[in-house]
Amino acid sequence: MTKTLLSPKTSGNIKAIASKSEVHRLLIAAALSDKTTEIICEKTNADITATAECLKALGADITYNDSVFTVTPIKEIPDEPVLPCNESGSTLRFLLPLVCFYGKSGIFEAKGRLSSRPLSPLKEELERYGAEILTEEGFIKITGKTSGTDFTIPGNVSSQFISGLLFMLTKTGGSINITGKTESLPYIEMTIDALKLFGCEISFSGGKITVEKTSPLISPGKAESGGDWSNAAFFITAGVIGKEKITVSGLDINSRQGDKKITDILESFGAKIEASDSSVTAYPSELHAFSFDASDIPDLVPVLSVAAANAKGVTRITGCKRLRIKESDRIEAVRRLITELGGKITVENDDIIITGSPLSGGVTDSENDHRIAMSAAVAAFSCDKEITVNGAEAVNKSYPSFWDEIK
Repeated sequence: MTKTLLSPKTSGNIKAIASKSEVHRLLIAAALSDKTTEIICEKTNADITATAECLKALGADITYNDSVFTVTPIKEIPDEPVLPCNESGSTLRFLLPLVCFYGKSGIFEAKGRLSSRPLSPLKEELERYGAEILTEEGFIKITGKTSGTDFTIPGNVSSQFISGLLFMLTKTGGSINITGKTESLPYIEMTIDALKLFGCEISFSGGKITVEKTSPLISPGKAESGGDWSNAAFFITAGVIGKEKITVSGLDINSRQGDKKITDILESFGAKIEASDSSVTAYPSELHAFSFDASDIPDLVPVLSVAAANAKGVTRITGCKRLRIKESDRIEAVRRLITELGGKITVENDDIIITGSPLSGGVTDSENDHRIAMSAAVAAFSCDKEITVNGAEAVNKSYPSFWDEIK
């Protein structure tokens, strides 16, 4: 699918969609609980659907009607379940330890780049305790059973590995020792919050997470996701570089979501932003260069690169290494995006350096990456000429209604 944009006029209020990160966690906790749970989720997407379908493959009953998931928990795991992950890395990493724990064997079906994205060191930790994990193009096959309860994971890898182990440890109790600096810490804390909501006792101190066995988890009956800061970031940035203010409502300023840092970073670029407890308003602003470390906020790099291209001076974005293994090689995808739209960008190892200069427009490709597609759309707010985005359907992964919001 191709989308062509010329100076979009989006303004006013946009309601944030449900947080993908929170809904993943709530669905899994509900499936591991003692009774039916209702989860309020304003809108769904391909990744959330993947988690729901995989949990159904494990024996949960899940329906979605009128913005509510109804989850009846897993009672009995079928033999050799087939779990359709689609392209959702979160789904795979969250559920892989559980499937290894159940010992029923199983296959995760993977599309896009998912089967080539790294599973180390999670894979080695699970295999150390008895599981066997075979990765080939299009699937990940599990045999054997993980029997361990004490795991060690470096802090500079995906926080989703740690979250996956936390879900599994609710079945057995145990601990995770995190070595070195912990990246994406807010998302580990988000998993801990979700499990505490479902009655699990967890402590996190000095790099060690201790989980008390809580099987089944205790359902609160109802749960609700907050708004998605990762996706709100696109419209907040559009408000800053465009010609009209944009308000995004339905956001929790106290959320655990690490990507709520979008407001702090844009303000450091010189943006005028007003935030309340539940909304953010972004105003057209004169931006100046601001260099920052993206280790904890890798998903914001594409759209912040667009902001940097509209800022006077030279911006250096460090801590981008993990972008190499996203839905695309996101460092290279960002380089091509900014270049194809007329900007000035270079890459040094895993750092991105952008010299502010007006983006002119042009033709670019999403590379099947939802965040690249949406960042290209945001760039159109500052361009005088058309921007054409090929592969625009990539937004379905996280924000299917995105193009409906661009006017």
